[in-house]
Amino acid sequence: MLHVGIIGYGAIGRDVARYIAEGKAGRSVLAGVLVRPGRRAATGLDPALVDEDVAAFLARPLDVVVEAAGHEAVRRYAAEVLAGGRDLIVVSVGALADPALLDAVVRATEASGRRVFLPSAAIAGLDRIAAGATGTLEAVTLTTRKPPRAWVGTPVEAQVPLAELSEPVCVFDGTARDAALRFPESVNVAAALSLAGAGFDRTQVRVFVDPTVTENVHELTAVGAFGRLEVTIRNAPSANPKTGVAVAMSVAKVLRNLSEPLVVGI
Repeated sequence: MLHVGIIGYGAIGRDVARYIAEGKAGRSVLAGVLVRPGRRAATGLDPALVDEDVAAFLARPLDVVVEAAGHEAVRRYAAEVLAGGRDLIVVSVGALADPALLDAVVRATEASGRRVFLPSAAIAGLDRIAAGATGTLEAVTLTTRKPPRAWVGTPVEAQVPLAELSEPVCVFDGTARDAALRFPESVNVAAALSLAGAGFDRTQVRVFVDPTVTENVHELTAVGAFGRLEVTIRNAPSANPKTGVAVAMSVAKVLRNLSEPLVVGI
């Protein structure tokens, strides 16, 4: 049985915990949750499962930790989780657009002998991109479209009159590295795509605030020795409109892969 810890208990963390409880995350059991001070009661979980202190959380018998708390959580906890002998599933992949952090995480895996897993999360086709990187990748482009409500509370809110839009507005056109750092909670897809394929500086990204869509939409195009890949994903939003329900489902798939004898789509 795989003992799972979760850092963060927002929309993604709650859904992951639910999938574990429902038996949809393989042979796994929830063994601990780390939340911010004062947030234990709000989880609705057995208080014995919830910690507000990272030392207490990491003292638990955990096999794998799911990060579901944002980029700052990756910066604060990734190396410590790995050094403690646990594998790590990173949801906030965009944090790894920081070369220094990526290097620190890789060095921590090498020193500990543990691994970091980056789930496909909100995007499809990541397996083909990763396989295609074995040969030559000539071009990888990603266009992301999210409705105005998904941008509330982000820097875009000061850039664009969200409530007044009647047509799509491009708020970014550049490399995946710049996109992931500029929109840390909204373009984790760009980071995962970059790490799977051509890298942060050779993956092109366009980001739109689009009042004509109700879902979070990602359009992926890749050309290489394997041929041409075109994928459009329309993700149903979760309780947090910045993300989608597919993210927690993807984490559940990783937990199945880690705990069951038959692994599909790795």
